Order: sequence, then structure tokens, then C-alpha cells
Amino acid sequence: MSEQKTSCIFCKIANGTIPCYKVYEDNEVIAFLDVNPSSRGHTLVLPKEHFSSMVTCPKNLLDHVMEVAQLIAQAQIAQLGASGANVITNIGEKAGQTIPHFHVHVIPRYEKDGILLQLPTSKLNEQDVKLIVDSIQKGI
Repeated sequence: MSEQKTSCIFCKIANGTIPCYKVYEDNEVIAFLDVNPSSRGHTLVLPKEHFSSMVTCPKNLLDHVMEVAQLIAQAQIAQLGASGANVITNIGEKAGQTIPHFHVHVIPRYEKDGILLQLPTSKLNEQDVKLIVDSIQKGI
């Protein structure tokens, strides 16, 4: 077993070494309550196998993680009375990823929950837009 897998807290949770408040599990994915929740029912969904982020996770497994995230969000709305949910994954430390094991936050939202997810906006000129589009397209 690699050093990453033996030191990763999410790998330890996935293999049962560390307990969690599990809400879902199958052969590939586990979902459990966040120990520092943003709201009531804040759940983390992750593959049991270690991948550092969404960009390194194989597509079929990424699809399955998102299917489970959808099920969790549906349950949060139907069973916890949430008005909606935020589904978020961070890629890299600069983007807010604190544990380098791919995971998705499913955060149920409630009236007056005090959570603000507002991103700053900016204006792009036509030349910047063309360069950005061209650059992204080259990488796909």
C-alpha cells in the first residue's frame, strides 16, 4: 500500500480504519457526514480508491460519484426539508481543497442558513475571450 493511501484520512475512512457517520456505501463509493458541517446534513461523497482530485479520477468512477451525490441531494431535500443543495468539489489547495483525495461536498441549503457562496465577477474584452476559448479548446 502506498504512503499516500496509508496517511490519507479519507482512505482510512473508506477502508474502515477511522469511523464515520456513513449515509451510503457500495463497492466503489462511500458517503458520510462532514465532521465540520456547513449545514445540517452536509455530506462528503468520495471514491474508496485514492485519486488526488476530480481531474485524476477515471470518468466511469467520476460519473458514479456524481450519481451518488445526486441521490444524497435528493434525500436531503426530501427527508431533511432542505430547500436545495450545493454540490461542490475543489481541485487543488489554491481552490480550497484541504484533503488531497477527490471528494464532493453535498451541502443542503435551508432558508436563512447564513451560507453565502458568492463568486466575484469581472468583465472580459473580446480579445481575452478568444484567447481563453482557444486555450481551453486546445486542452480538450
